[in-house]
Parts: sequence; structure tokens; C-alpha cells
Amino acid sequence: MHSSFRFFLWTAAWLGGGGLSAPALAQARPPAAPTATVVEAQTIRGTPDQQTVAEGEAELRRDDITIRADRLTFDQRDNVAKALGNVTVLNAGNTFSGPELQLQVDTYAGFFLSPTYVLAATGASGQAERIDFLDRQRSITTQGTYSTCTPEDEGQLDWVLSARRMKLDYNTNEGVAEGAVLRFMGVPILGAPSLTFPLSSARKSGWLPPTIEVDSRNGLQVSAPYYWNIAPQMDATFAPQAIVRRGAGLNSQFRYLGQNYRGTTDFNYLPYDRLADRSRYGLNMAHSAEWATDTQVGLQVMRVSDDDYWKDFRRGVGSMTPRLLMSNLSATNSGSEWTTYARAQSWQVLQSAVPGEFIAAPYQRLPQLGARTLRSLGGGLRLDFEGEFNRFSNPEGTPDGLNPTGSRVHSVTSISRPWVSPAWTITPKVTLNAASYAMDAPIAAGPYAGQRSASRVIPTLSLDNSWVLERDSSWFGTAMRQTLEPRVLYSYTPFRDQTGLPNFDSALKDFNFESIYTENPFSGVDRVADTHQITAGVSTRLIDPNTGGEALRLGLVQRYLLAEQRITATGVPSAQRFSDVYLLGSTTVIPHWGFNATMQYNPELSQVRSSMVGATFSPGPLRTITASYLSDRGSLAEQLIMGWQWPVYGPASTTSRPLITASAASAGKACRGTWYSVGRVSFNTRDNKVIDSILGMEYDGGCWIGRIVGRRQATGLNEYVTGVGIQLELVGFSRLGFGSNPMQLLKENVGGYTPLRNGSGATPGGSPF
Repeated sequence: MHSSFRFFLWTAAWLGGGGLSAPALAQARPPAAPTATVVEAQTIRGTPDQQTVAEGEAELRRDDITIRADRLTFDQRDNVAKALGNVTVLNAGNTFSGPELQLQVDTYAGFFLSPTYVLAATGASGQAERIDFLDRQRSITTQGTYSTCTPEDEGQLDWVLSARRMKLDYNTNEGVAEGAVLRFMGVPILGAPSLTFPLSSARKSGWLPPTIEVDSRNGLQVSAPYYWNIAPQMDATFAPQAIVRRGAGLNSQFRYLGQNYRGTTDFNYLPYDRLADRSRYGLNMAHSAEWATDTQVGLQVMRVSDDDYWKDFRRGVGSMTPRLLMSNLSATNSGSEWTTYARAQSWQVLQSAVPGEFIAAPYQRLPQLGARTLRSLGGGLRLDFEGEFNRFSNPEGTPDGLNPTGSRVHSVTSISRPWVSPAWTITPKVTLNAASYAMDAPIAAGPYAGQRSASRVIPTLSLDNSWVLERDSSWFGTAMRQTLEPRVLYSYTPFRDQTGLPNFDSALKDFNFESIYTENPFSGVDRVADTHQITAGVSTRLIDPNTGGEALRLGLVQRYLLAEQRITATGVPSAQRFSDVYLLGSTTVIPHWGFNATMQYNPELSQVRSSMVGATFSPGPLRTITASYLSDRGSLAEQLIMGWQWPVYGPASTTSRPLITASAASAGKACRGTWYSVGRVSFNTRDNKVIDSILGMEYDGGCWIGRIVGRRQATGLNEYVTGVGIQLELVGFSRLGFGSNPMQLLKENVGGYTPLRNGSGATPGGSPF
């Protein structure tokens, strides 16, 4: 057996330059501690302070660099290591292996012949004829490859980038491949004289993967986005687009973020649409800023060129209500006692010529000026005040005479005196709702008929009492804390005739467990119901005392009228003493299951007015099935909604893997894949018609992910748009998109959906070419 030897070679590194200096300065800069270079081998020989030769399982360690080889020569005069035979270099998690290496260990400059490598930052691996190390952050590869896949049973890589010359620069987070060819399953899918790619998920300027989309309304659409990383807190994307049926256009986005402000502007422009015979555009701009420490300013502008834009370009303007586009300018000052605010709000309403699809637009507020405060008056009394001036006008395109216009000054003032204890709360309160109107046309009916101005003051008296009682209990052998929470609200509002007064912003509140505990069943200011009523309810919860998680909730509430209510949503007085009963329940007691339900039940008619029942089954990550059934007798709507994400073939993952990891890329069978089914279907059971459907398949190949997603969406009573999107994601490299972003579509519409890679798509400019 050969003996093993270890040598310690010390090198002194001095800070500062030569020349003369003041004595005090020289004393303040002592020499740095010497850096140790450790050499181990079966045989070591050499000349002291000049050269060391190590043979037989030789290893050199210096700081975070480790070199192993059959034969290793280290020149102490210039700190150059030369290694031959089975050479391996370990540095900052990166691994290089090959037959021959020369490296200056201080500067990490040198070359490696015929190496294979694995990079820790990206999980990528490859091989080359030669790698030249410029320093620790930069290297140049000659005739090399780059991939996050590993060969399966010595087979070919699922995807691989080959290049005549490849430069990796971690300072700029950029890889530059010259004479590059990208192959997927052995088939070239992209070639370029020069191609850049990111070395992490950080942003960089460059061309993003081209996208191709097909839908039933526009046909084939092709775009080639360019991402511009202007500054660390500012970027822009420009996407020239060609739509076969319509023409060429440009989609763009500009984003910025400052210490006290931020904003985004999306502008899509089609100079000439052949089908519409006009230019088309969509604008969505948002900006917010903070002045000093107590003033906030916000601006939002949403506008499109025409009424059909929302149908032709579904993603052109990101509005939750695609036919109601709001523009808003606001300023709010939050002082120590008062909050003052000003706003100008307008709407663009996209009307339809199809009968039955007309939209009654909300009023515009040009302007809205207000102030509010919540303060203590002493003696336990609390004051809550809000006062506003509003000028209400109709959006452009509203038929003349459809909605009255005018101005309103109102105030809502409440004085309350809460008594609070750990188990109960009781709060008496007096509220005054006052409003004064100045109309553009005479009031048509009621006590103010023929007048252009009117005013009224309506008082409300209420008493709210709630309790929270707790006890320790055991359910299914598990320790739980059970609560019993009764609540009673009494309120009285006298009748004030509001016939003929305009209704600018009032509507009947949704009937639910929260809204029923309010004095006024109407939202807004313009309608105040005359009420003499008691609302009583009770709820109970099961709470895990260790985690605070809620395992069960049950609730029941009902309102009782002590007198006839004359001001109602229908205008017909109501003598119904007992309101509908509202029940709710939710539980997660059964492992992996979640259930929730609500029901509005009319005891006089013995019928269910509305109900919702939902269930979720999620035994683990990437396995979720949701179902809910909604029924509303008033709107004659019955809807069944189902969503899911589930593995259907292949070894199922137990967790959503990170976007870029060395372990995910280098696992021996990482590229053996799993198929997942994912989707959402909304079905109208009354009309036996699918309202909206999303159906997709995802394939996780370990080092790449493929998605195909189709969507059919209603854009009218009997009108639909169908589209298909395909996406290929090369893990740790880039995402090639064919169509709109399928993963984003799934995240926004499929409840419980989890990306197959955590962080996928988080940075729009993270993977540009």
C-alpha cells in the first residue's frame, strides 16, 4: 500500500500598493493572514517554495477550489496548477471533469480540455472541446453543449443547446451562444448566429420566445416580443404582432417602480384592421404615488377603440368587467384625525347591438369630494362621520332621458357607545343620513315633483349585542376548542317618503351572513329603508387550540320585522314578518377534504331561494378536485362548476419542484415524465349549456414541461370564442410559447391549480433570447 502525504503551502497576500506612505497609515494596514494551499497524494515531491508534484489520487484545496487528478503540479511562484488524468474541479458548487487542466488558483484563469460540467446556479450540464476560464464569474466554451436534462439510460438529451462558442457571464446574468442550435427530442427547433439566455431567473434584455395563437375569431396570430431591462426598477416589452385575418400591430408594456411611486402602462395598437376597416387600440394605464407620508395619488385609465374590442381581443384590456372600463383619478390625504379625498371617475361602456345585451351603465362622478373621521368624543362615545359632494353624469352613449343627472351633498353621521368585555359586546348607536339634491331636470314624481332641488334627513337607532363563549371539547379523539357566538341586532328607522328622488348609487345588498347584520338593506346613500326589526343569529366554530385553524363552522341567522316595510327594492311594501333564513357551514374535519355550503330558505313558501354547495378534495400537491353547485331562484340560474389538476399517467410528483435546481436537473431519471389533466368547466344545468370551459394537459418531463390548453368562452347570448395555446418550457433555460400564456390562464381560472415548477413565469422578462 502506498503512503499518503499532505503538504501545507502558505502564501502571504499583502493589501495596498507600493511606494512611501505615512507611518500611521502603514501601521493601520497590517499584512493579511496567509492563505493555505493543501496538497494530498500518494506520492509528493518537489522543490520548496517553487514547485510541488503530486501523483496518485492527488488533491489540491485552496479556499473554495478543489482539484483532483491522477497527476498534479503546483507552481508556488505563480500559483498555477496543472492537472492530468481524471481531472475534477469543484468550485462554488460547480463541477468540471476532464483529462487536462491548467488553472491560476488565485484569479481562477486557465483552461480545461474536453471537459464535462454541471453548473450549480442553473442545474445545467454539458460538455465541450475546451473551456477557458477568464475569472470566477466568466468562462468561454468552445464547441460546447448546455442542457438541464440528463441522458436516460445513456440515451440522448431531451433538449440541448449546441454552440460553436458559448460565453457565460454571471456578473451580467447572461449566456451568449454563437453559432447556436437548440434541439428538442433530437429535432432542431431554433437556430441563430447569436443567441442569449439567462443564467438565473433575474431579468435581462433580449428577444423573448415567439408566440403563436389560434382562435376562432382572429385565426393565426404571431408575435415576437422584445424585453428591455431599462433599469433595476424599470422595464418595457414591445411585441410586433401579425394577425392573419386583421393585419400587423404592436403590443407594448412599460413598468416602473420608485421609492414612493409605481406604475404600469399597456398599449396595444393595430393601425388597420382589415375585418373592421379601421384602426384598433386598447389602453390600460395605472399609476400610484405617495406624497410626503400622508397623501396618496392614484390614476387608472382603461380605454379601447370600439364596442367590439373586448370580443376580438380578450386580453387587450385587463378588466374584470370587460364591457365596463373605468378611468379614475384620485387623491387621498390621511391626517391624524381626518381623511380627505377627491376623485374623478368615468366609464366607457361597450354596448352591443344584440337585443337583451344592453348594459345599464353606472353613473360617472365628476367630481367626488369627501371627508371622513372616526374619533373618540370622551366618556366612551365614538363619532363616525362621512361627508361628500358628488356630481353625477351619464357615460357617453347613454340614451337621453334614461337616467336623471345632477349633484348631491350628503353626510352620514353615527354616534355610538360600545361596552366591551372578553365575552360580550353591546353597542347602542344613533345614525343620521342626510342628503341634498340639485337636479338638472325637474323631479318627475313624489313630494318633490316639479322641483329641481330636494333634501331629506333620516335617523336610525340601533342596538347590537354579540357574545363569544368558549369551551374545550374533543371531536373524533382530537382536542378542540368550541365556540358559541350568538348575536342580536335591533334597529329602527322611521319612514321618509323618497319617491321621485334620484337613485345614483343605491342597490339592494346581497343577502348573506354579514349584510343581514346591517341597519339598512340598501348600499349607498340614496335609499334608506324604513325598518323596525330584530336580526338574530348564532354560529359555532371548532378551532384547533395548537394551530388556530378552523375545523368546523356552522351558522344560522334570520330577521324579524316588527312593522311593515314600505321602502323596498321593488317599490311594493313588504308585510312579511320573517325574512329568509340564511344558513352556512364549512368543515375540514375529514382529512384531505373540504366542504362548504350556504342556503337562503324562505319558511313561508317552504322553498330554497338560493344555495351553494362546494367540495374540495386535495390529498397532496398537484392533486386537487373542486366542485360547486350554485342555484338562484330569483335569476333562474343553476350552475355547476368543476375544476381539477390531477396526474393521469406516470410517476406522480409529491411536491411542486423549484424552477431551477441542480438536483432536479441531474437526477438520473429526471426526464421520465408525468401527465397531468387540468381544467375547469362551468355548466348551466337549467339550459343544459356549457358557459365557459378550459381543458388542458400538462407533461412534466423533469427538465422540460409541455402544456396544451384549450378554452371556449361565451361572448354573447349565443356567441363563443374558441382558442388553443401550446407552451414548451425548458426548465432553467427558457419558455417557448405558442399562444397566450396557458399557465397564466390556468392560474387565474382553475381553483387550487399549482404550477409544476414553483416560480414559473414569475418574471415576464426572466428568460429572453
